[in-house]
Amino acid sequence: MQDNGLERLAGFCRDCLATQKPERRRCVQCGSPRLLYHAELGSLSIAHIDCDAFYASVEKRDNPELADKPVIIGGGKRGVVSTCCYIARIHGVRSAMPMFKALEACPEAVVIKPNMEKYAKVGRQVRQMMLDLTPLVQPLSIDEAFLDLSGTELLHHDPPARVLARFSRRVESEVGISASVGLSYCKFLAKTASDLDKPRGFAVIGRQEALAFLAPRPVRSIWGVGKALGGQLEADGIMTIGQLQTMDEGDLMRRYGSMGQRLFRLSRGLDDRRVEPDEEARSISAETTFDDDIRSHDALVPVLRSLSEKVAKRLKAKEVAGWTVVLKLKTGDFRQRTRNRRLEDPTQLADRIFRTGLSLLEKETGTDAFRLIGIGVTDLCEPRLADPPDLVDPQAGRRAKAEAAMDRLRDKFGGAAIETGYTFETRKPGPKTR
Repeated sequence: MQDNGLERLAGFCRDCLATQKPERRRCVQCGSPRLLYHAELGSLSIAHIDCDAFYASVEKRDNPELADKPVIIGGGKRGVVSTCCYIARIHGVRSAMPMFKALEACPEAVVIKPNMEKYAKVGRQVRQMMLDLTPLVQPLSIDEAFLDLSGTELLHHDPPARVLARFSRRVESEVGISASVGLSYCKFLAKTASDLDKPRGFAVIGRQEALAFLAPRPVRSIWGVGKALGGQLEADGIMTIGQLQTMDEGDLMRRYGSMGQRLFRLSRGLDDRRVEPDEEARSISAETTFDDDIRSHDALVPVLRSLSEKVAKRLKAKEVAGWTVVLKLKTGDFRQRTRNRRLEDPTQLADRIFRTGLSLLEKETGTDAFRLIGIGVTDLCEPRLADPPDLVDPQAGRRAKAEAAMDRLRDKFGGAAIETGYTFETRKPGPKTR
């Protein structure tokens, strides 16, 4: 039986799991150079697991001829990259890049249209393997999740670090793809760690090193700091997390609202959020029940716009995006209709949710009166791939920038600070919204 007291050991081999002494460069048992050392290795239990270049890895697994070739997943009428393999990334290809630019950077790339049904099946297989480790699994997307392995030593006869290394080996041998692991004492640093050593990575960030590790990193590396806030911070002269570490919490909150408190805490490695296995929502939606049934298409449009903005706000707050827009209608005699449309890429934007919902609504109005209307998105995923530049509709980029500006104003001055022409009329009393 292996010694599970890693708190007394310097480290172990990620390939054969044999314990190691710190001066070793290769495993004493199997000769592997993939040795993992860390002073807190035996006391950390919060993990973030992220499959490496997931879509492209699945395609390479299913077609061995692609193994050494650059692979891009994407295309379609929007003509953008959904994701790509690491070989393509070496050539400069990135997610959300227009396809023509990607092929200029890597003309020999193989372009494959996404097969979401296949990817979802593989994702469920990996998810079940995670659940074999602990019931505390919080999925973030089809190919990544947080795990809390606290108290699982008796079950697995090993501490979390070695259990996770064994999990990675199992994914490679049984599923045929690879995953990277981040291990820490909180969710923020576990997710940060999982990106440090990709692909096939295993990185550890402990309590003792957290402040020093975070200090030189750019502010945009804080989870939840997107382009808009990142640009605002940099315009204010705040370039690194270390600068945030010197600032007062009250000052940050006065400057950046509720996000200021998040910046204060995360910059110091303070994150007390739990791994919530039931937190993953299958969909995010909003709906309104009218006091009087509405038949007019023109009267329904501003309500649909207002609901779309609520859904977009919730998506952004939860840091997720959705692939499918769903319109819900209920007639005066309580008959319900649902219509849905899958997008070319996931979205967080009220503009895209509204325009998609509007096209679905136009086919339903004209005869029946409705007592309820709702809009939502399903097939949730992480926002990394959401809303790339739209080559078919050049104005979409301007609308997205306008929406980001409205979000900033609403965050600072409240939800009613700015409205679109669509939503102004919905301020009149009447509908009951949830």
